[in-house]
Amino acid sequence: MASGDLERGKNISNNNNNRGSYSSGSYYVEPGSDQQWTSWLIPMFVVANVAVFIVAMYINNCPKNNWEGGKGCVARFLGRLSFEPLKENPLFGPSSSTLQKLGALEWDRVVHEHQGWRLITCIWLHAGVIHLLANMLSLVFIGIRLEQQFGFVRVGFVYLLSGFGGSILSALFIQRSISVGASGALFGLLGAMLSELLANWSIYTNKAAALLTLVVIIAINLAVGILPHVDNFAHIGGFMAGFLLGFVLLLRPQFGWAERHQLPAQARVKSRHNPYQYVLCIVALVLLIVGFTVGLVMLFRGENGNDHCSWCHYLSCVPTSKWKCGN
Repeated sequence: MASGDLERGKNISNNNNNRGSYSSGSYYVEPGSDQQWTSWLIPMFVVANVAVFIVAMYINNCPKNNWEGGKGCVARFLGRLSFEPLKENPLFGPSSSTLQKLGALEWDRVVHEHQGWRLITCIWLHAGVIHLLANMLSLVFIGIRLEQQFGFVRVGFVYLLSGFGGSILSALFIQRSISVGASGALFGLLGAMLSELLANWSIYTNKAAALLTLVVIIAINLAVGILPHVDNFAHIGGFMAGFLLGFVLLLRPQFGWAERHQLPAQARVKSRHNPYQYVLCIVALVLLIVGFTVGLVMLFRGENGNDHCSWCHYLSCVPTSKWKCGN
């Protein structure tokens, strides 16, 4: 999954000394109104994902469990950590049965065997080294910046709830195959970046450039999802959850809030946020609650999302002369 850095604005603090503001990236931050956090949660997420993948490969044990007696295993010098034959897994990873055993998202087991925990565990599993590297590089580029700006609590909530939302939508529409990966959570971070830009619009410079850059990045990543064997429903679900969570968790104070203690007693004190920020927060919170509730009810009732949307399957795979699309 691709990632990018937003264009940063030029420092115009010389023109705003009376307000005590300075440039920080593509937005202005007043003294005391924002804090630069040390990023540790996102690196821990990366370590956790890598550790889970190593455990998956250890359990997979291709030389012992492969039906060819280990002859087709890739990188056999790794011993029991060697990869499955490329014809079975071209991403250099474990078998499907190993992923199922460790908690891959599988509709039948979630609904009929009451294994709802798979909605969470699938976020930490990856199909192969290529899959893992792509997601972890994106997580580092996107997540660390957000954690530095908003702290580990808010970014952690966005990551985990977005991954959960992506799993729900994926299970509703993809019911004949398994799904793994942190892509839904990563798209949630992208969605949160977009809503954060919109919610804090008044403190950004180069707004059009920042918005265009972010929209292009998101569009490219979603476009990749229409290829076969890519779970774009997890991407879309994660993005929608992260987009709404950004309006709730990533609001910044408006100008003047940080200086309220320095104002004369008779001066009018500004509220922490603009009215439109409160409106966006409330609307987004309501949509989040309704969305998660409806999605979970439909899922555990065993409903198929495709029965309610006959064209939605094209969001995850568009058939061409080069490939066909299953469920």
